[in-house]
Amino acid sequence: MKVTILAALAALVSTNAAFAADAPAPARKPVHITRFFTGPDGLTHAEVIDVKFPPGAAGSENEIFKLLANGGAVLRRSPPGRVNDYHTASRRQYIVTLSGYGELVLSGGQTLKVGPGDIELAEDTTGKGHITKTVGTEDRVSIAIPVTE
Repeated sequence: MKVTILAALAALVSTNAAFAADAPAPARKPVHITRFFTGPDGLTHAEVIDVKFPPGAAGSENEIFKLLANGGAVLRRSPPGRVNDYHTASRRQYIVTLSGYGELVLSGGQTLKVGPGDIELAEDTTGKGHITKTVGTEDRVSIAIPVTE
């Protein structure tokens, strides 16, 4: 009886593998970086940068987008309800939300909602700055990657 069950499982796995190989590849989700910066008015503004991946190396499925030169990344965990009132970015840096949710209230009045996988490029190192809030019921975990250029 064990042989029959194992044979059935093997047939099922090979059938599923063949089906997966014949299935069309899912559409690739676009990748964006939200850049926020100090405008000439001294307020923080935002723009969305569409990441353009150049083709990968011959025979590779990977596509690589080179970030600005960086170093000294840190992980940050903020509890739900935390509010960091108006402040400027301490340095030019990428912020990548790994889990949890946040809101960035820009001094220009815009609110950006961020969640897992969102990437920001913080460049508002002068001016009024922005407010950072952790929203929802879980910690927001993010990684800050300072730009060294």
